[in-house]
Amino acid sequence: MTRIRRAACLTFLIAGLMGTIAVAAPTPVPSGPPAAPKRPVVNKYFGISVTDDYRWLEDWSNNFVKSWSEAQNRFTRRFFTRLPQLPAIRERVRQLESSGSAEYYELEMRGGTLFAMKRQPPNQQPFLVTLKSPYDLASERVLLDPNTLDKAGTTRIDFYVPTLDGSKVAVSLSERGTESGTVRVLDTATGNELPDRVLRVNGGTAGGSVAWNAGGSGFYYTRYPRHGEAATADMDFFQQVYFHKLGAHGSDDTYELGEDFPRIAETLLETSDDGRFVLASVKNGDGGEVEHFLRKPDGAWVQVTRFSDGVVEADFSADNGLYLLSHKDAPRGKILRVPLDALNVQQATEVVAEGDAAITGFLVTPGWLYVHDVIGGPSQVRAFKQGANEPRVLPVPPASAVTGLVRLGADGVAYSVESFTEPAAWFSYDPTTGKAVRTSMVATSPADFGDCEVVRETATSKDGTKVPLSILRRKGAKLDGSHPTLLTGYGGFGASITPYFDPSARVWLEQGGVIAVANLRGGGEFGETWHQQGMLTHKQNVFDDFAACAKHLIDARYTKPEKLAIEGGSNGGLLMGAMITQHPELFRAVVAHVGLFDMLRFELFPNGQFNVTEYGSVSDQEQFKAIQAYSPYQHVVDGTKYPACLFLTGANDPRVDPANSRKMVGRLQAATASGMPVLLRTTAGTGHIGTPLDERISKQADVYAFLFHELGVLYAPPPFVRPGT
Repeated sequence: MTRIRRAACLTFLIAGLMGTIAVAAPTPVPSGPPAAPKRPVVNKYFGISVTDDYRWLEDWSNNFVKSWSEAQNRFTRRFFTRLPQLPAIRERVRQLESSGSAEYYELEMRGGTLFAMKRQPPNQQPFLVTLKSPYDLASERVLLDPNTLDKAGTTRIDFYVPTLDGSKVAVSLSERGTESGTVRVLDTATGNELPDRVLRVNGGTAGGSVAWNAGGSGFYYTRYPRHGEAATADMDFFQQVYFHKLGAHGSDDTYELGEDFPRIAETLLETSDDGRFVLASVKNGDGGEVEHFLRKPDGAWVQVTRFSDGVVEADFSADNGLYLLSHKDAPRGKILRVPLDALNVQQATEVVAEGDAAITGFLVTPGWLYVHDVIGGPSQVRAFKQGANEPRVLPVPPASAVTGLVRLGADGVAYSVESFTEPAAWFSYDPTTGKAVRTSMVATSPADFGDCEVVRETATSKDGTKVPLSILRRKGAKLDGSHPTLLTGYGGFGASITPYFDPSARVWLEQGGVIAVANLRGGGEFGETWHQQGMLTHKQNVFDDFAACAKHLIDARYTKPEKLAIEGGSNGGLLMGAMITQHPELFRAVVAHVGLFDMLRFELFPNGQFNVTEYGSVSDQEQFKAIQAYSPYQHVVDGTKYPACLFLTGANDPRVDPANSRKMVGRLQAATASGMPVLLRTTAGTGHIGTPLDERISKQADVYAFLFHELGVLYAPPPFVRPGT
């Protein structure tokens, strides 16, 4: 790391202690980016002609496209090498991200063995472990560590499923961000791998799933077409359910279900506790519609619910029933029960009525029903004793999120809690005592947010809708418009943005910064109505909500436009694109991760077709009008003073084609008149998720260096960071 002179160190120390902001001297931007020639292609939609000058950037097989992308990377790296703050920022991010304790998640108790995924810096990827209990970390044993399989850290565990007795576990592994997962089977006692390997179970489009049979002699699994079974264009679609008997050749696996599923089916499998039944939950793409099928003990599959029934989740109970989470006539959710021997959802019994909170999930034990709620962002868990109406509310700190809920013992549960200022900690709850006890699975972090606070505020959107914001700031921060402020949001697919712990956020706050998280329509924070108000032809509401949040931060004097930055990824990347084109004057800098930008063509990419039930299709005239009205790529205007932009993508992303970022960057670089940089950062060997730790650290450091530079902040390391060590 570059040494910093003593006088400069003193300035940094003062700024770090006082939370003040120093203005950085302008850093020259490198000479222009590689040219992207215009090669116009015209398409007509319902008589409307649309010109696409950069269609050619979609073709990754074209060597010129690859050369252009590599040249963009070199241009971006030249920009970053001229930022003197970058080494110190990278060191601080590394300290925060790679020196924390272990974090456990995705717990599953089977046959007296507790399985868990473990994230342990500085390992590049999480790994699978077993323990005797969440209190006995000394009993931990590593069952499968992908870091030992791939020194580059690009192999990840997609999911794991133990047998009902815990004696074996099926694990899906994928490489280099592709999410194309092959299932392996391990013996739990020895860790030895069985000969069985099942190909094409998981994918970046519809995911994947496994459910064991009663004796653990085989499993049901989701299966994409194999080579030669479907046209190339269909290889990532038509997911079906097959059965694999351990020891058998994969070609002998037998078909079970799925020939009549939608092309964009996404299937989740689950076995009842006694192994007699198998449940298949089938999503119609990503728009929120789900139907359910049950495999009975005689091997027959019966349909339990249809898309029109509004049932989005189902689970088995010990009383020979199936519990259902339904949105029909209850947009915030209600819990129903239907007997397994009389599967008529129309005659299901209501167990938990719709209330003020949005029900997002549940867990059934023999004597209790645990219901997970989201209330505008923060969450809670209610515990209902079977046959009783009044629930208990499990202890959860204010402005926190329950991020895991798993059965522990007969009626007890374990649940994980985290917040913007506290890392995840697992608690066990015993309903017989009514007490929650902190387990040994408690994450610690070098990022101390003791001098910070979280406040909840509300912005008013264009149509009068109240939009909540969680604002993380230093205690005593003066509202004088001076703070570098980072606003983020998502607003899609019914996904609720709940409080989360991000150690690297400390880097921003140490510089007197403010972080704001918006709970936009399109998410599930207030139930299905909130989701539907931000999807299909109502997508513009999401962008109006976010713009209102930005204006609120300015009006409340947290910041001003020249100090305001925004960041989002995936569907949140689309949000960034809409803000760039609809409100370029509101923001000084924009960071977009793996985003969608050409919405007139998103559905022509494989995963885009799964998104049609959320975004709509240009083949429908009304939906086309709505999409055309906001599609960022088509609304870039020559000569506009656009904010500084950093676009990040992974070359192997199976969910959002990197062509979106390439085309948006090419168009913006040609159009902007602000003189501010438009940068493209493409990482080879990564995709949408599962990025190795070192690359995540490098990426986060680049983001902060970019934002500090553009917002005029001279980075000041805190006193206990020693640049140069």
